[in-house]
Amino acid sequence: MTSTVPTAVHDEQHEAQASPPITMFGPDFPYAYDDYLAHPAGLGQIPATEHGSEVAVIGGGLSGIIAAYELMKMGLKPVVYEADQIGGRLRTVGFEGCDAEGDSGPLTAEMGAMRFPPSSTAFQHYIDLVGLETKPFPNPLAPETPSTVVDLKGESHYAVTVDDLPQVYRDVMNAWNACLEEGADFSDMNQAMRERDVPRIREIWAKLVEKLDNQTFYGFLCESEAFKSFKHREIFGQVGFGTGGWDTDFPNSILEILRVVYTEADDHHRGIVGGSQQLPLRLWEREPEKIVHWAQGTSLSSLHNGEPRPAVTRMHRTAGNRITVTDATGDISTYRAAVFTAQSWMLLSKIECDDSLFPIDHWTAMERTHYMESSKLFVPVDRPFWLDKAVDDEGNETGRDVMSMTLTDRMTRGTYLLDDGPDKPAVICLSYTWCDDSLKWLPLSANERMEVMLKSLGEIYPKVDIRRHIIGNPVTVSWENEPYFMGAFKANLPGHYRYQRRLFTHFMQDRLPEDKRGLFLAGDDISWTAGWAEGAVQTALNAVWGVMNLFGGATDATNPGPGDVYDEIAPVELPED
Repeated sequence: MTSTVPTAVHDEQHEAQASPPITMFGPDFPYAYDDYLAHPAGLGQIPATEHGSEVAVIGGGLSGIIAAYELMKMGLKPVVYEADQIGGRLRTVGFEGCDAEGDSGPLTAEMGAMRFPPSSTAFQHYIDLVGLETKPFPNPLAPETPSTVVDLKGESHYAVTVDDLPQVYRDVMNAWNACLEEGADFSDMNQAMRERDVPRIREIWAKLVEKLDNQTFYGFLCESEAFKSFKHREIFGQVGFGTGGWDTDFPNSILEILRVVYTEADDHHRGIVGGSQQLPLRLWEREPEKIVHWAQGTSLSSLHNGEPRPAVTRMHRTAGNRITVTDATGDISTYRAAVFTAQSWMLLSKIECDDSLFPIDHWTAMERTHYMESSKLFVPVDRPFWLDKAVDDEGNETGRDVMSMTLTDRMTRGTYLLDDGPDKPAVICLSYTWCDDSLKWLPLSANERMEVMLKSLGEIYPKVDIRRHIIGNPVTVSWENEPYFMGAFKANLPGHYRYQRRLFTHFMQDRLPEDKRGLFLAGDDISWTAGWAEGAVQTALNAVWGVMNLFGGATDATNPGPGDVYDEIAPVELPED
């Protein structure tokens, strides 16, 4: 979904390496999920005697809907439970008091995921499958962004490209590139991932995992000769390069950051025209052309009479190693297999669980999961007034936009300007913040937040009256305060690699005690790339393979699944003694 982590700004040598492209192939588990999905043989099949068997899918976010969709195609009957609404953190909302429309329909705001990298190739498979369109997202200094303002310590700099910024910002950019080269073999890993050179990826990454698992992002910077200057680290933390500041990630494991920069997860972003929630909603209604057991015209929606089951309130194991699920209406159902895709903290608090559901080491890993807070606030406006040209005190046009995509150390931190073209209604994300910056907004209502944000932006753009362009009520979210999420996404702290490995590899259940099988974890928070939709897709496909295997199924020999090749590409295993 989204992260504060910006990709390194590559020099010309890196940019020249245009082919083959970077994808989210590794580094932890270099498996070609995109090829697996594209193969005409499909994801696998189960014995005909198992057709129609029910499988619980808990959570109707992207991971849950994809898992349910693919299990349905195999001839199983997914039973989806959803506490809130289909989509999870793919949540697109409208504005009260505003019926204005742009080219792509009514004005909307992306409360969760709003920008997606082309390297998310498994995710892109489903975008293409349901016929959605994407367009460039206006990140700071991106080619499609008209202009960017960097405002630090009361001083603002206007830029169309990085070359327009003062030299110190380019020094910081160069320091980051040098830091990645000297500390993380960036060029070598970049090339290995482009070429899908599995042995080389594993060789580089194994050394780095062993060396860096105990290191914070900030500590990694401090140990670099390139970042000896505190001033450079401070600027980097506040504005970064790519999508914004890095400082909210500074306490996290450097391995989390390297996964993002290696895979270009925070580069070349695109938004989904009409809103990201359309993807799970379209998959929910989609009638697959190739489907086993079920009649043509079957969809997830038709299997559920239009609505998923309500929230799960209890899960426990019953005789025969079954998973018994109780929902909010008191309905009790028992399954041979279940896929849990909600955030793992739900198992600690919102859902009554038996200890026997998972091995104790997996419970420990879930308890240790670290989540990032995140908040946003959007307002609808009458037109993209920010493209008006500024004038100086004498009334002469300066050639600059009156307002720009803004990075600042003020409360707003990141402000994004979203439009469908001139003279059409548009949307401003007044503030997009993380962690401590998100917690600063938590006690305030949407209108109170907006007032503070308008004051902050008024100090940067004293001649711009944003308020007079607002045509509807603000919408806001603080993911740490959402009852079924309790945070935006997982971000490992130093020393958490072993926990992450336990959760990601949980789909390989032949390695678990027999009485701990049948319940599969999925969702982006158990993926290596949490916060990105690709991680939700990949773990869903792992769980689908696991369920297929549990029911005695198999993949086609020409299209091995992630579990079939697991031993060849298994994530690095660090000693625990």
